[in-house]
Amino acid sequence: MSDFGHVALAHHWLVGMRGGEKVLEQIAQPFPSAPIYTLVANPEKLSPALRGHPIRTSPLQRLPGASRHYKKLLPLFPAAISALRVQEPVDLVISSDASVIKGLSFPGHARHVCYCHSPPRYLWDMQEDYRQSSEVGGSVGRFVFNRVTPYVREFDRRAAGRVTHFIANSSFVRERIRNYYGVDAEIIYPPVALDAFTMASAPPEDFCLVVSQLVPYKRIDVAVAAFTKLGRKLVVIGEGSERAKLEAMAGPTVTFLGSQPGDVLQDHVRRCRAFIFPGVEDFGITPLEAMASGRPVIAYRAGGVLETVLDGATGLFFDEQTPGSLMEAMERFEAMSFDPAACREQAEQFGPERFRAEFMAFLEKHVR
Repeated sequence: MSDFGHVALAHHWLVGMRGGEKVLEQIAQPFPSAPIYTLVANPEKLSPALRGHPIRTSPLQRLPGASRHYKKLLPLFPAAISALRVQEPVDLVISSDASVIKGLSFPGHARHVCYCHSPPRYLWDMQEDYRQSSEVGGSVGRFVFNRVTPYVREFDRRAAGRVTHFIANSSFVRERIRNYYGVDAEIIYPPVALDAFTMASAPPEDFCLVVSQLVPYKRIDVAVAAFTKLGRKLVVIGEGSERAKLEAMAGPTVTFLGSQPGDVLQDHVRRCRAFIFPGVEDFGITPLEAMASGRPVIAYRAGGVLETVLDGATGLFFDEQTPGSLMEAMERFEAMSFDPAACREQAEQFGPERFRAEFMAFLEKHVR
């Protein structure tokens, strides 16, 4: 038992160590024995710290291939979460959510703090993008998606109504929580692994870098098209449903490396001239990882990067999600210089110690 009584944790799915799972790792650190409830899990792909917690999965875990194809199981999410009841005595539930795990059932006296990475985009404001992606599963999948979305959205709305306190990961997400759930949230920016992304000791090499899932809403097509037209080198690290399409449109100066281990990713971030960020993210950890490595960011002017990238000091923005706008930004970039130390200094404001201190202070203020 912790100072807050019996604590249970929840996260939408545990199938890898991306930004949300790294946030969960920091949330979980003060509660080393707390169980983690999730829709599906692949423990082999989790950090030792998360594997050390008891992991409770929903009935979806028993379906063959669920940890790979979980996004196609959206129609089953409400029933699976309703069946995933907290069995242990619990006084505080802390959810880390970008889906609908906030609907987890638990005893009525417990309080529920939700660290909201985002109200789920596929339910609220990006349904068309998700509907057209290969993750839905073709024409049959799109038909099912159209039929079940209102039901799952209503489940998410009701679940949000049972949350005691919301924490947003950015001002951008706070506005989305207010718009879709009708409640206010406090902001605690997520943590950046500063120790893993160290300052480069050598001058940058002649390539720019994208690190991303290759899915439609990330808009990696903007970067591929721009660098193909410019004839400049771009390295793309990441995997996803759009890879074949992106490779088909790419010229010889664009290289796809697929998924890479952490040391390879960190090495490329240190060596790149600039980090390219063409999508709209609710916060965006990867631009801060680039700045932690002393590298500037060239980003579309929207979303969480407006709260992290200092225009003209640690990066610059382009105003339209088009290859032409990014190409114009690249021309401006060529005439500018950026101080690696200033980039690192900006990233250091988002370290894990700061996150844990702010999160625990929030619990002290609102829960104890």
